[in-house]
Amino acid sequence: MHIPRTQSHDVLIAGAGPVGLFLACELRLAGCSVIVLELAPAPSTPLKELPFGLRGLSVSTIESLDRRDLLRPIEERAVSRSSPAAAHWMQQTRRPAGHFAGIQFFHDQVDSSQWPYRLQGPVSNVASDLASIEAVLADRAEKLGVEILRGCGVDTFTQSDGGVTVFAGGREFQGQWLVGCDGGRSSVRKAAGIGFAGTDPEFTGYSVQLKLAESGMLKPGRHYTAKGMYTYGAPGTIGLVDFDGGAFHRTVPITREHVEKVLRKISATSVTVTELELATTWTDRAYQASEYRKGRVLLAGDAAHVHSPLGGQGLNLGLGDAMNLGWKLAATIRGTAPVDLLDSYERERRPEGARVLDWSRAQVALMRPSPSSRALEAIMRDLLQTRDGATYFAGRVWGVESRYDLGDTHPLVGRSAPDFELIDGTRLNAHLQTGHGVLLDFDGCESLKSLAGRLDDRVRYVAIDAKERLGLTALLIRPDGIVAWASDSGSNDMDATDCTSRWFGKPLSIPT
Repeated sequence: MHIPRTQSHDVLIAGAGPVGLFLACELRLAGCSVIVLELAPAPSTPLKELPFGLRGLSVSTIESLDRRDLLRPIEERAVSRSSPAAAHWMQQTRRPAGHFAGIQFFHDQVDSSQWPYRLQGPVSNVASDLASIEAVLADRAEKLGVEILRGCGVDTFTQSDGGVTVFAGGREFQGQWLVGCDGGRSSVRKAAGIGFAGTDPEFTGYSVQLKLAESGMLKPGRHYTAKGMYTYGAPGTIGLVDFDGGAFHRTVPITREHVEKVLRKISATSVTVTELELATTWTDRAYQASEYRKGRVLLAGDAAHVHSPLGGQGLNLGLGDAMNLGWKLAATIRGTAPVDLLDSYERERRPEGARVLDWSRAQVALMRPSPSSRALEAIMRDLLQTRDGATYFAGRVWGVESRYDLGDTHPLVGRSAPDFELIDGTRLNAHLQTGHGVLLDFDGCESLKSLAGRLDDRVRYVAIDAKERLGLTALLIRPDGIVAWASDSGSNDMDATDCTSRWFGKPLSIPT
């Protein structure tokens, strides 16, 4: 049988969700040819729209989007606190900053002075729906020249030292690299023979839109009970957690009768469901890929890690994968970095994934319907009411405490660069929108200017002072916004040489 073949691309991406689309934008921004292969024939479904598609974007994600001029269009579609579609936790007098297993903490409790290398960014939190986020990313990808083929999911592939051949939708595609961004049941991961292991589910979660005969029987908000947990948003949006070991997830159709039975069990009421409008299930299975790269195949997003959606960290984790991988894969393709630069993708991102999986498991432990979990919940509520407790949880949930180990002792190296407000009226993030790295020199040092000339088009040299420089004199910032080197009174040449060697693949001394 003849299989139609398309022209070759630098990168083939499986999956047109937010992670695949964001990665495609990153690669295309760097000049790589990209095609995205998506199984679903249409870009949106009701589950991606409000209320079930609501997602909170972390500070690290907001910074990444701002560094690519994608924050503004997403903000324009964001859900405001006053919107009828806003979640119950958004409709409060105090401004919620996040939660742990449903236990909230608030912005007025967070002590940002504990993060000395952070500046106030353009916004502190954004909530939007998946459909809107995907629409913004797809629009940007298409404007950059990315080809998106829908109804064309990856079936299998072969790879060699020279590239990858993908078979999808009855067609054959050629590329140098294949990236699986095709979800927790990733066909790319399975075809590559990459292991996927972790902890099995303890519960089946339900997200349902329904009509009730007696809506007053349920109290709005999130509630732990003797049988599980439920969240009610009037008039008919409900989340349920039934600790059945995940037995009901994707096993049989979800019926009105079944939802009513589970709702009565969890809420300990005789509430009646008159109509089931929309329903889906999910679990707390926490699995991670044994490796993020195998030959010319890479994984990102849910294809590399899955966990409970509680806390909404899955989207943020996946977008972080894309931001980290994009510039490294592009530099490899262009030949401006050695192939082993890609090894740093797994080295940096796999520990981040493991941390989020453990964070998810800890929340599940707190949710179990047992006296010990309820006792622990009471202690956690007290802890989250303290300033130090709220600040710790904010640092974890927002991604503020995230740091890559780049082998440098400077406290800013490996962290997200502060969005410095420069004296010419620009901000650092605006200088990162081209996808290049930035050598930011507050003092206009001649030796740094000379070095920047040797880095050709990989780094933009910006010699402008900042209104608040946080005691720093210069920074080398990777294309993903991560600080690779920082100069202050405690820095030295060896730190700079080591960091640039790890970034560019050859030592480049940066004088202090």
